[in-house]
Amino acid sequence: MMAVILPLTGWAQQHKAPAPMFRDPVTDGAADPVVFYNRTEKAWWALYTQRRANQETADVAFCYGNPIGIAESVDNGASWYYRGTLDLNFERGHNTFWAPDVVYHKGTYHLFVTYKRGVQNHWGGKATTMHYTSKNCWDWKYRGPVNFGEDNVIDITLCQDETGLWHAWYKKDDQANIWTSESRDLKHWTQGRPAETEGSCEGPKVFRFANYYWMLTDEWHGMRLYRSTDLKKWERQGCILEDATNRTDDGPSGAHGDVVVVGEKAYIIYFTHPGRTIHPQAHMNESGNLPYEERRSSLQCGELVFNGSTLECRRTDFDFYLPNLNE
Repeated sequence: MMAVILPLTGWAQQHKAPAPMFRDPVTDGAADPVVFYNRTEKAWWALYTQRRANQETADVAFCYGNPIGIAESVDNGASWYYRGTLDLNFERGHNTFWAPDVVYHKGTYHLFVTYKRGVQNHWGGKATTMHYTSKNCWDWKYRGPVNFGEDNVIDITLCQDETGLWHAWYKKDDQANIWTSESRDLKHWTQGRPAETEGSCEGPKVFRFANYYWMLTDEWHGMRLYRSTDLKKWERQGCILEDATNRTDDGPSGAHGDVVVVGEKAYIIYFTHPGRTIHPQAHMNESGNLPYEERRSSLQCGELVFNGSTLECRRTDFDFYLPNLNE
């Protein structure tokens, strides 16, 4: 189904997007979101990495020791509020969860999330992708680690093709490139192999829209766009979210996000570091800490529009509405 391109002239915006879409009121560190409709709560949920941005810690320790946060909207995305965090602990200690992805399949929610034992002061630690299931998105049953035949796997995204086969893409944390695997049952996965993408990146997101499959990868200065007809061969497109807008907290660029396709609309939800001049660049003080303004992060949204050959991103003039979904 083709996406509708709304004219910029003679068009009245009915549902203005909040900006920022969400700012975590507890830790001020929302990042790496996934957005979906919670059929039990009858509300839209955003799960995200709840970085501890308002805590003074060494180097990047604020990115560790965090749970998965929950933001909720009951007014079709017009406003969002904090609901708490997911209870995912399966072993003792203060541990780390990153970058969730959620799919709804045959009446069950499947959560895939990056796990690291303990808390690091600096980037490091072995990463594993963990699998959980739930009927209500509150009570999660731990299903164990996902076996892709690869170690140090983070930032998973999933997409089901027209035959029912599930595909996963993820970052090899020690190589900063994207790998892929397949499954028929979300339990048993094929041996991972490199995906046909280019350059260093992370945070892949794959989705179907306007008769194509699309992949976005976070290149730390915006997101690279790829297009495919078979989920195997990817055609490199341009980049989106490279620059800031005049919206509150919408800069310096957009990073690691999700895409929600509802009917003929596709919305991208991403995070920003609004206190930074360049997204990956932060400056330690004399104590070895990053300043608060360079730690904090916010969630934003935009619209992806198919122009006949590729996708364009609108971040200021677009109608943002997430309809309630039926069972």
